[in-house]
Amino acid sequence: MGRGDSLRVFDGQNGEWRADIAETGKRGGSLQVIEQTRPQRNPPDLWLLFAPIKKARTDFIVEKATELGAARILPVQTEFTNADRVRQDRLQFHAIEAAEQCGGTYVPEVAELARLEQVLHHWPEGRHLMFCDESLAGRSSALTGGLAGPWGILIGPEGGFSDAERARLAALDLAHAVSLGPRILRADTAAAAAMTMWQQAYGDWS
Repeated sequence: MGRGDSLRVFDGQNGEWRADIAETGKRGGSLQVIEQTRPQRNPPDLWLLFAPIKKARTDFIVEKATELGAARILPVQTEFTNADRVRQDRLQFHAIEAAEQCGGTYVPEVAELARLEQVLHHWPEGRHLMFCDESLAGRSSALTGGLAGPWGILIGPEGGFSDAERARLAALDLAHAVSLGPRILRADTAAAAAMTMWQQAYGDWS
């Protein structure tokens, strides 16, 4: 693109705007903002917690979480998590790309990898947690109504949760164990399915 060309920009706070390229250079340039094309639209107050898996599938989770309306994305390390580190900056870039591709005006923060036990220890008061429990596959277990407010969704690793983690989650007052249907889903599929379930029950899809 060159001087005089138009593009659309957003900063995550003030909606989408049409801008013209005023100056270009090897190390940068400047834009002239012309008019707002869409108002700011923020997602519901929903966090997605997931145990990192293989690189491409972790990227998929971040991309789909952004598209489906996560406000914050938190990679967590469980006892059976295979990955012991993630590139937070790379995952954040994938979230930006996903917002651009789907016409979003909000980019969720991708947090640094943290141990699940630490995240649960500091879990915010009043935030519900949808705990997707693969051991409930095939049983009737879904979200119950009337639980408004901020939420989180927790997706476990490919090896499942340990007994100690299940006990810790069961002791959490605001945790709600749910089934994602009659089949055990891969982690990346489970993340998309869980967010779809939550959006239909409590989100901004209605």
